[in-house]
Formats: sequence, structure tokens, C-alpha cells
Amino acid sequence: MNEFLYGVGVQWKIDLRNRGVFITYYIVPLLFFGFMGGIFSSINPMAKNTLIQSMTIFGITMGSFLGTPAPLVELYRSDIIKAYKVGGIPLWMAAVNNYISATIHLFITSTIMLIIAPIAFKAKIPENIGLYFLSLALFIVVSVSIGTTLGLLIKNTSRLTMFSQLLFLPSLMLSGIMFSTDLLPTFLENSGKIFPATWGFKLMSSSIFDFSYFWPLIIMLCISTALWIFLLSKVGKE
Repeated sequence: MNEFLYGVGVQWKIDLRNRGVFITYYIVPLLFFGFMGGIFSSINPMAKNTLIQSMTIFGITMGSFLGTPAPLVELYRSDIIKAYKVGGIPLWMAAVNNYISATIHLFITSTIMLIIAPIAFKAKIPENIGLYFLSLALFIVVSVSIGTTLGLLIKNTSRLTMFSQLLFLPSLMLSGIMFSTDLLPTFLENSGKIFPATWGFKLMSSSIFDFSYFWPLIIMLCISTALWIFLLSKVGKE
């Protein structure tokens, strides 16, 4: 157990020193938060009601889809994996360490936004803070799980960038954080429901527990987790 926790700690520090990962986990989400938070709250005062949720969805989605997969592609498609095999280190450990590290990083970023938004932009604090953190935790683990699947599935960084953007951009545009999904054509509104950002935003913006927002994220978590566990089993046989 100590070795496992040590591995998680090492991965967390590696992420902090990895410029690309650090940028997607912290720099860009917080800069976007600082810049767009002021614009949203100035243009539409009602945006303050869900400003924390909107900015958090952006940060987690970016970190999960653009940051989480990168270290896995670098690791499993490089000669570093041979060192794991020679040292007798389970190959799954790198993916799990990266998963836990990403979850911690994104939770920290989300907490920073939650603390700063009411002070800087007079954003409304979630009414049910317990439900908010439960929703936040679920959304993070679902998004990071999908990001982990991408990192194990894609063979090189150029393709990873393309597929990550194909998930990242529609997630933002169709989730309702930029504008109400009621303004979208029915087809696009329904298409947005396949992305975790849509359900995460609904769940995090709700003051009461609504299982209809909860179960789609659970299904996504089960499917994505099963996929990356299956992909890890294939890596071990290579």
C-alpha cells in the first residue's frame, strides 16, 4: 500500500513538472475562469447563478480530455514501458496513478474556482454544498475515466490531439455552460446528452438530488472504466 501511495505521489509531482499537463490542469482553466468569468457576469448578471458550475465544467473537461491522456500515450508507446516490465512493476499501476493524480489536480482547480468566484465576481455559491461536492466528484471521475480511455486507445500524440478536441469542443458548446441548450436545434440538444459535461452541469446546478441527472454519469463511468481496464489487459500482453 505504501508503494502504491508513493507511486501516486510521484505521478502527481511529475504532472506538476510536465509543462503541457500543468497548463491544461491549472493555467488555461484558471485564466479562462478569470477572463470569461468577468465577461459573463458583466454581460448577463444572471450568469452569476451558475458561474461556478460553468467555469468548473470547462476546467475539468479540458484537464480530463487534453491533459489526462497525454502522459499515458507517452508512457505506453515508449521504451519506458520496458523498464516497468524489467522491474516487475504492474503495467496497470501507471494508468491508475495517472488517474488518481489527475483527479486530485482537477479537484484542486475546482476548489480554487469555488473559493475565488464569489469574491471576484460575486458568483452565487451552490445552495446545497454537499450535493455540489458529490456531483463534482462524480463528474471528475467520469471525465478522467474517459480521458484515461483515450490515452490507452490512441497510438500517438497527433491523433490524440485530434480526438481530444473532437470531445472537448462539442462538450462545451452543447452542455449549456456557454448558452442555454433550449436555443439549440433539437438534434444538437439531444447530441449534447452523450457528453458528461451536459449531465455534470445539470447535476452541479441543481439544489436537490435528481436521479435523472445522476444515472447517465454512472453509466458513462461504468462503460469508460470497463474499456480502459480491457485496454490495460491488452497492453500487458504486448
